[in-house]
Amino acid sequence: MSESSVIIAPSLLAADFAHLARAAEVVADDVDWLHVDVMDNHFVPNLTLGLPVVASLRAATTVPLDCHLMIMNPERWAVGYAEAGAHNVTFHAEAADDPVGLARDLRAAGSKAGLAIDKDTLVEPYLDLLPHFDTLLIMTIKAGFGGQRFVPELLDKVRAARSYIDASRLQIRLEVDGGIAEDTIEAAAEAGADAFVAGTAIYGADDPGRAARQLRKLALDATAP
Repeated sequence: MSESSVIIAPSLLAADFAHLARAAEVVADDVDWLHVDVMDNHFVPNLTLGLPVVASLRAATTVPLDCHLMIMNPERWAVGYAEAGAHNVTFHAEAADDPVGLARDLRAAGSKAGLAIDKDTLVEPYLDLLPHFDTLLIMTIKAGFGGQRFVPELLDKVRAARSYIDASRLQIRLEVDGGIAEDTIEAAAEAGADAFVAGTAIYGADDPGRAARQLRKLALDATAP
């Protein structure tokens, strides 16, 4: 990987919700995306940020917003995030009736389109859909809560996806989310991920920017020739 090919995306779920603009500011020079976890207390048993917060963040930072929708009925809500200025809008395969159609709508609204695969979902049935997407997000924990322990067995899905992406010569980001930290990012990079969501590992550090830089270095070193 080259340095520009690695995406570091701190999860605002681990930041202080009372100071999200400040949380964006302290990492702005050291990260590529800000990961925004949107949960509806239906698809997952937690309730977090929503569309008004994303719109406010878009006005407060120039860092691209990577919105991860852990919600039911993404067809109803996802395009609103694109219209609010999100760079990438990812929805769950498990919640979508027509993933390809929704990806088309997101792109028409101005964002990238991402497909997320939860812990207990096989990735293989969705590989043929990847030409319609810009990002594939593979959960390395169970979606719904931050701070969980990384599940290394889920990297088999990352390897399968990377093999398909490379064989098909697709231009798509392969993102991992869950338990990414200094002791896990190298394995994820070696498995083929090139975009890394990290919450506690960045916002739980004394110097979040420095923590993000260290994660980038580890990912690059893990895949160096």
